[in-house]
Amino acid sequence: MIRGLTGNILQVSAFGGEKVSVFIPFPLPPKPPIEFSAERQQLLEKAILALGRLDSVSLLLPNPDIFIYSYVRREAVLSSHIEGTQSSLSDLLLFELKEVPGVPLDDVQEVSNYVCALNYGIKRLNEGFPLSNRLVREMHEKLLSSGRGSEKFPGEFRTTQNWIGGTRPGNAYFVPPPPYEVENCMSELERFLHNKNVPYPAIIKAALAHAQFETIHPFLDGNGRIGRLLIAFILYNEKVLSKPLLYLSLYFKINRSEYYDLLNRVRFQGDWEAWIDFFLEGVQQTATSAVDTTKRLVDLFSNDEKKLQGLGRITPTVIRIFHCLCQHPLTTINNLCQISGLSFPSVAKAMKALIQKGIARETTGQQRNQIFVYDKYLAILNEEMEPIH
Repeated sequence: MIRGLTGNILQVSAFGGEKVSVFIPFPLPPKPPIEFSAERQQLLEKAILALGRLDSVSLLLPNPDIFIYSYVRREAVLSSHIEGTQSSLSDLLLFELKEVPGVPLDDVQEVSNYVCALNYGIKRLNEGFPLSNRLVREMHEKLLSSGRGSEKFPGEFRTTQNWIGGTRPGNAYFVPPPPYEVENCMSELERFLHNKNVPYPAIIKAALAHAQFETIHPFLDGNGRIGRLLIAFILYNEKVLSKPLLYLSLYFKINRSEYYDLLNRVRFQGDWEAWIDFFLEGVQQTATSAVDTTKRLVDLFSNDEKKLQGLGRITPTVIRIFHCLCQHPLTTINNLCQISGLSFPSVAKAMKALIQKGIARETTGQQRNQIFVYDKYLAILNEEMEPIH
């Protein structure tokens, strides 16, 4: 066994007796402590400031849940893209309407499961349940509850060896701890999450925990998605954000090679500082982008609602349906009836007015089973993703 800077490198036999080097990380926080140069301190301050702006700007929305509904789904699509799915935001919204999207069912089911896991985790935290290994396993169970990966022991830490890259452990890019070390490694990570004496702010805590989780790779599948969710959940749980609005999937996707390289530099060179610089830059960029998106949506909703004034007696009904459309930008008349509690004729009449005002569009060209979209809203969310169908 070789004692490295941030973990032990152990040679074990795997697959036909082949000797494989596996990596067992030391518990957090890192030793020696992270160095905070003037430049790194400035990066930290910029990231914290950007998070504060993000938390404040969410208060501009008359109902923050309106934005969160679609923003969470956007994140689900982006995070799943990293794992190779092809579904778009509109595919997911159609799937949730029980419509059949033009992508493989496994792809959109995988994205839908991610939304379910994320929402489940938020609900549990809001109920006072601790951010813990039990919650991580429960979220993982939701993530792999059906579709692709459902045979890979949802909700259970692995009992066999996994690896990253390559066709087998012997030629892999990285080999995580052996299965008999996983429980102990995850227990140490949980202790770190609960440690109130960690000498770093929550944002650094999230950076350290994410890298450690990806190094342990405790599940047979879904590690990347759960590891990315862990970042948002730490910031939310530590009350840095009052709403779970920071997701780094797009930043990691755009900078994928650097992301993997920096994680390996942490493992084998002890270069936590380079990883933290990268992470803080991602937080600052992502939070700033989210603030911009939120402000643009606030302006969009406000300007479009102004167009609905002066429609006579139906004005209150049209505005009510418009607010529902803000929360569900791809929808049907029946869905709007359920959300609003209004009758089918009332909703249909209101939707006709929204179409006439250029706010909504019917997508099918059919007389029955029509689907309506709030194009300008989805276009803003889709700017860095695949075009909507």
